[in-house]
Parts: sequence; structure tokens; C-alpha cells
Amino acid sequence: MFYLRIAFVAALVLGAGALNAQVDPGPRSGSPSAGGYYPTLSAAEQALFTQAQGVFKEINSVSGTIPGEESGGLGPTFNGNSCAMCHAQPAVGGSSPGKKSPQNPVPNPQVGLAKLDGATNTVPSFITADGPVREARFITASGQDSAPLDGGVHGLYTIRGRSDATGCNLTQPDFAGELARNNVIFRIPTPLFGLGLVENTPDSTLQTNLAANLTQKAKLGISGRFNTSGNDGTITRFGWKAQNKSLAIFAGEAYNVEQGVSNEVFPNERSAVAGCVFNATPEDATSLTDGSSDANNFAVFMRLTAPSKPSTSTASQINGQGLFGSVGCALCHSLSLTTGKSIFTGMSSVTYRPYSDFALHHMGSNLADGINQGAAGPDEFRTAPLWGVGQRLFFLHDGRTSDLLKAIEAHTSPGSDCVSSQNSLQFKANSDLFHPFSQSYTCGSEANEVIENFNALKTSEKQDILNFLRSL
Repeated sequence: MFYLRIAFVAALVLGAGALNAQVDPGPRSGSPSAGGYYPTLSAAEQALFTQAQGVFKEINSVSGTIPGEESGGLGPTFNGNSCAMCHAQPAVGGSSPGKKSPQNPVPNPQVGLAKLDGATNTVPSFITADGPVREARFITASGQDSAPLDGGVHGLYTIRGRSDATGCNLTQPDFAGELARNNVIFRIPTPLFGLGLVENTPDSTLQTNLAANLTQKAKLGISGRFNTSGNDGTITRFGWKAQNKSLAIFAGEAYNVEQGVSNEVFPNERSAVAGCVFNATPEDATSLTDGSSDANNFAVFMRLTAPSKPSTSTASQINGQGLFGSVGCALCHSLSLTTGKSIFTGMSSVTYRPYSDFALHHMGSNLADGINQGAAGPDEFRTAPLWGVGQRLFFLHDGRTSDLLKAIEAHTSPGSDCVSSQNSLQFKANSDLFHPFSQSYTCGSEANEVIENFNALKTSEKQDILNFLRSL
């Protein structure tokens, strides 16, 4: 009886602690905080946005002749059949849809896509009805630790069996086998709202922002660097690792990789095996009637969308906003940046609040995906912009959690886990011998000290930060 009483008291204490613990409030309800055009656009620019948005929502088939799927070029491999299929939450242009959306609760559309129009695909184990839209990449070419790096996207599905792909026998990758070898990593869709402001932010503005507060950053172990274009040396800023230079490149790559549609930016068909190529390339090309293309319309849509509108107003949210800065989160998730001169009405010299420095930071082994993109190494990621995070359903690059608190805690990584990289070349050019060498060595995550500061807060203060983030 005595032992039962102790157990009962312990349960009461644990229960009381659970009731007082901080909790992610969950995705904000109400109307979407984004999805429309930038509010200062002229009537002509608004019409351009509406046209581009319509193209963004089109559904692709292989032939472009299936009712309801009139845009052509799908496959041979693909992850989705429409841009709006993946970028849907809380409105067209957002992030992954899901069942728990207060705005539009739907199951993961990638599940139903597997058998659409007679396709014979099997749904991979990591694609579930209540999970996020995902793409899959293989870390190495053969699943062995010492094998050459792969890093590329492997389409979830093929057009095999579809009514408009007769004769194609291309099979899906061996996802089960690669999963068993721990060789698969995932990416989820990034939100597209407000990206015209990001594209029009001068490099000098980003460089000045990254160079600010260096003493404070150094004390917390924060450094950061930009990914850059190998062609002109300017800062690249789009994608999970800031690997893409412009919205045009971002759109062209996604159209080719995610839907399998060759286009004027990425003109070569992926997985172009015999029997599975049904269209001339590029499948998406400049129209002879209006001079546009699908990929160009996608870029225009992203360029003219308005950023998400925050709803920060309560005492808790306002206090959380201050704490967000004081613990150090804002040293990477920068509060504001300013655009340069824009060709679009009202988008010049705009100060906006993306909550990102668009720089790369080492996040350590807990988040490392083993993928190199441009200058970004296996544990480096672009600071994810937090505007609109209040209505997102899934977090981190792989969508591993729907809990904002767990996403924050995942930013930590043991200081004993180190990433070492060496690059050595030797070659002769201009009758001279060159032997450039570079080496980098980092341990743990740049966010470790910041997360320690967060964890040292009172429970109510951590709750205030969560409430603030869900107001964005």
C-alpha cells in the first residue's frame, strides 16, 4: 500500500509538470496569411500575377490530353503533377499540405498520385497519408559509406502503366533497399511567398547583415557564410541550401526534377530511357502566341506574391518576440532586410521581415543530410525563413516533425560530432603548376549555445516564444 501511494503521488507530480510544460499551439486557424499578389502592384501587374498563378495550378500528364491534366510533359520520373499540389498550405504557393490544416485539411496527395491514370507505382514507406509531401535523395551512389557521393533527387514514381505512356517499363528506385542502408534523405517543399523581395535584395545588404553583431555571434559560436554562383560569384539564396541563384533557375529546376518536365532552363529530359520519352524537348518552351512559358510563369508567380502577414498582438506573443532576440535566435533568423530598386510597382526599397539571413550555417550531425550543393556542405543549411511559420504543418528540411518545440530542439548537435572536409587539386595551366588546397573543420551545431539559452528560460517564457512564432 505504501508503494502504491508513492507511485500515485509521483503520477500526480508528473501530471502537474506535464500540464505546466510549454506546448506548440499548432498551426494558426483563420484565413490564410498569404497567397495573394503584392499589394502595391499596378492593375497590369496584378493581371500578370493572376495569369501566372493559374499556370502554377495546372496539372500535368504525359501527353497533355487527359481531361483535367491538360499541361503536358510529366515524367518519365516525378514526385508531383502540379506545383500547387506540393505548395499548398495555407494557400497556393505555401508549403506541404496535410490533414491537420485548419485552412484545407487534405491527405498527402502523393499517396493517390501513385496509381493515377493507370500508373503501377508502389507508395514508398516514407510517403503516408498524414505525412508531408517529400522528395528523396540518395547520399551515396551505392549506399556504402566510402562510395562516391550521389546527392541527386530520385523520383518517387514513374509513368509506367499510365494510359498516356504505353510501352514505358521504367521501374521505381529501390527505396526499401536504400532505406535499409541508411542512404535516403528527404526534403519537403519550401514556402514561396514574398520571394520577389528576397530576389531583389542586394548582395551588399546581405553581406552587411551577416557581418553585424560579430562579437555577440562569436560568443555563441555562430559564424555563417553565403553560397555563391560559380559563374558570377554573386550570392545564391533559394532552396534548402541556397543552391539556386534566381527564381527562374529555381522554377526551371523544380519543373524538371519534381515533375519531369524539360524546359528552357533545364532542357534535358531526366531518366530518358528508351520507350519512356513521348515528347520533343524542351517540353515547356516559349509560346509563339504570348511569349511566355510555364517555367517563366512560375517565376513570375513567386516574384509577385506578397509575404505572409503576421498576427503578433497578444502580451505573450510580444514578450516572445523580445525573447526571440535576447536568446540569440535573431542572430541567424534576421528580423529585417531591405530590397533594392525594383521594376515592379511599390517593391523598391521595401523593408521586409523574413526572419532569415539567407546564409549557410553548420547545423551538426542531428540535421546533417550528407548532401553537398554548391558551397554548402553535408551539415550546412540556409537559415530557413520563418515568415509564415505560424500556419505551416511540417518543419525542418525533411518534415520529421509537426511540433515547433521539437524543431527548435533539433537544432542542437553534440559538440563531439565533427565534420572535416579537405579538397586538394594539382594541375598545370598557363605553363605553371597549381596546387590549391582547402580544409574546413567544424564540430556540433552553430545553434547549440542559442538552444541552451532557450532551454534556460522559464517554461512560461519558452511558451511565449512558441506563441510568437505561431503568430508569424
